[in-house]
Amino acid sequence: MDNLFPQVVFHVFGIPVRDTVISTWIMMALIVGVAILIQKRFPMAVEMLIDFLNDTISDVIGRPAYAYIPMLGTLAIFIAIADNFGIVPMMSTPTKDINTPLALALVVFVLVHYYGVREKGMASYLKAQASPLVILDIVGQLSRTMSLTLRLFGNIVSGELVVAVIFSLVPIIAPLPMIGLSIFTGILQAYIFTILASSYIASAIE
Repeated sequence: MDNLFPQVVFHVFGIPVRDTVISTWIMMALIVGVAILIQKRFPMAVEMLIDFLNDTISDVIGRPAYAYIPMLGTLAIFIAIADNFGIVPMMSTPTKDINTPLALALVVFVLVHYYGVREKGMASYLKAQASPLVILDIVGQLSRTMSLTLRLFGNIVSGELVVAVIFSLVPIIAPLPMIGLSIFTGILQAYIFTILASSYIASAIE
């Protein structure tokens, strides 16, 4: 059960480096390498993935989403792989460390305002944000950031916990369907995270 929680592997200038951080570094290197390979060998697969992401995000934003694909598409792919990276031997699931979902949610928080300013201009965007209920707006934006964090973190940890409990009781066959369900849940959480991020951006640029 100890492997359900991030473990400190070593320290850098007194800062603890956990196994989830190391797995994230390895995962990112693999993503870049595989992306380059697929782009060279199977360019049609890349185009199909981009078209799928564009169609999905465009439906939420209400306009062609190619301008948002580099960030939102990267988020979707990163989360989908990170949620399931723990099935690789000796690797840890990055998103079971709450720091990773929090960092991703903060990226979305910054992106929302970045795209809003880019779309409307700084003065117009700030004017649109100014209202008698500005305090409630700020609380709402902070709460949705925490909601993104806790939704992703909670679903991944609970899935790994269920698999670990079943594996401790019936260590051979029973965990396999749960691992499959955990993989599906991880991909679903990546989809939900991306859709919510797209809806927040849509509210900022409309």
